[in-house]
Amino acid sequence: MKLVSWNVNGLRACVRKGFLDYFKKVNADLFCVQEIKLQEGQIDLNIEGYEIYWNYARKKGYSGTAVFTKYTPISVRYGLGKHDEHPEGRIITMEFNDFFLVNVYSPNAQRDLARLAHRLEWEDDLYDHILMLDKQKPVILCGDLNVAHQPIDIRNAKANEGNSGFTIEEREKLSRLLESGFVDSLRYFCPDTEGLYTWWSYRKTVRERNIGWRIDYFLVSKRLIEYVKKSSTAPHISGSDHCPIILEIDLLENS
Repeated sequence: MKLVSWNVNGLRACVRKGFLDYFKKVNADLFCVQEIKLQEGQIDLNIEGYEIYWNYARKKGYSGTAVFTKYTPISVRYGLGKHDEHPEGRIITMEFNDFFLVNVYSPNAQRDLARLAHRLEWEDDLYDHILMLDKQKPVILCGDLNVAHQPIDIRNAKANEGNSGFTIEEREKLSRLLESGFVDSLRYFCPDTEGLYTWWSYRKTVRERNIGWRIDYFLVSKRLIEYVKKSSTAPHISGSDHCPIILEIDLLENS
């Protein structure tokens, strides 16, 4: 089974830049996207063999998530915590026979940290949601978590200390989740490998010089890690300021 996650930074724009070529080539069983930046009816995507589930943001041209799946989920939920819906369309939870899939686009704390308090409240709600699911069956959490967890996950760690996406508070929230029974799948296989970034600024030559951040993740319940065969990034795939990430796991074949 193959899962892909990609912050497309505008799905319509990414489609114009070759999204469907990559989508067809990678042939994922579950393909999660974040920051779709569209509303219902603004794109016509009927891909043979896939069901599509959308969570649009109320604000036009902003945020939003979607999942393309070859398998019909048992249930689908939009939102978390006390809310069955989320006005920014940031999360989709799907239940399958053997696991939950959670596709996430975490809020950005913003350059001046104006949304840090909101971000930390989101983190607490997400934490409660994930642990509640994990009590029922294992969880695969993927998406743009908008945080570089450790200095190895960011090119210029020293210069970015305290900046949005690399504050102590945001990093500690991710540490808490990992310490509660989850595994960062990429670091499980590549604990000391530098340069495995998933986001780069659009500034000239930044991506070519690999001056980036790793802010996109596949996290899995600890009891699933023995089934994970590979976790990787695809920095050669353009179309967004993020690159796709891929998880290969021995699940779902008999679902």
